[in-house]
Amino acid sequence: MDHASKTTFLHQFPLFSVLSTEEVEQLARLVEIKVKPKYSYIYLPDEPSNNVFFLVKGTIKIGTHSSDGREVIKAILHPTALFGELGLVGEERRQDFARAMNEEVKLCVLKVSDFKAFMQSNHKLCLKVINLIGGRLRRAESRLESLIFKDARTRIIEFLKDSAEKRGRRVGYEMLLKHSLTQQDIANLTGTSRQTVTSVLNELRKSDLIYFNRRSILIRDMAKLA
Repeated sequence: MDHASKTTFLHQFPLFSVLSTEEVEQLARLVEIKVKPKYSYIYLPDEPSNNVFFLVKGTIKIGTHSSDGREVIKAILHPTALFGELGLVGEERRQDFARAMNEEVKLCVLKVSDFKAFMQSNHKLCLKVINLIGGRLRRAESRLESLIFKDARTRIIEFLKDSAEKRGRRVGYEMLLKHSLTQQDIANLTGTSRQTVTSVLNELRKSDLIYFNRRSILIRDMAKLA
């Protein structure tokens, strides 16, 4: 990706809407472009938190592993997402992993020190980063409450509805969600088991509330899915 392409992408990134044209040009000179193959790790736990990443292409999962080796997915990220941002607020070593999913990913990589300098010189950018991190904290708290107070079936259905509302395409009463998740991924996101996800999805399909295949889920009527 040449300088002009990097500049075009950064202009499209919501986080940088508060930057001037000159600031975006300056930022474009500092970012490095990396391409990583599918299923590869961008970073692993205990690595230095010295870079932040901006996703240009592909899908990234952020997660960790439990003491018995089970994967726990904390977030699925799509293009224009910022990740690795905890290095901006004091994290010295990674607590999570970031991994490409089932396609190649393209990233803009920026040193934490460079991005902090931009934040210090632009109050609005600093506020945007704080709001972004705060939003992720609120979503994490919401997921924790869901794990404590809601049963597995409810968590899976709420995940389907939330994903469709954020990334689905409406066709009449129906909502089509194209995705790159396995049923194990959905289980890891909702704190359930793959068998439970399979059972709930099959139940919803038999009730004609959804239709699904490996790459998409069609919700027949969002209001009736409960």
